[in-house]
Amino acid sequence: MNNQTKIEIRKPAADIFEAFVDPVKIGNYWFSSGSERWAKGKTVTLRYEEYDAQGDIHVLDMIDHHKIVYEWGREEGEPHTVTITFHATSPETTVVEVTEEGFDDRDPDLIPKLIDNKEGWVFMLTCLKGYLEF
Repeated sequence: MNNQTKIEIRKPAADIFEAFVDPVKIGNYWFSSGSERWAKGKTVTLRYEEYDAQGDIHVLDMIDHHKIVYEWGREEGEPHTVTITFHATSPETTVVEVTEEGFDDRDPDLIPKLIDNKEGWVFMLTCLKGYLEF
């Protein structure tokens, strides 16, 4: 089972891609910081200072300015694969699409988990749009 969310951002794909992979830029709209620049094969620790929390992502695949694939939740025993794609619709406009896979369709709490997950991605993408466009 997967969950899919997307938004149009009035910026080139390269700028949006950098907002994800740069450990400083990600602190402007999502996590407080990242331990290092994202790259295929790396494990990156993402930190939420305000919640005194952190988690690791394992970058599985990456195509500059086009796609990022990572796994998270492995340490908690619930690994999910997240694919972020960047579809340029013009030189200055990009549709960012996030697909998260790994939900157990036998889980009795599946619907609340999917709704909560969707809300999280909508919030993050909206913050990303605000950060980059304004």
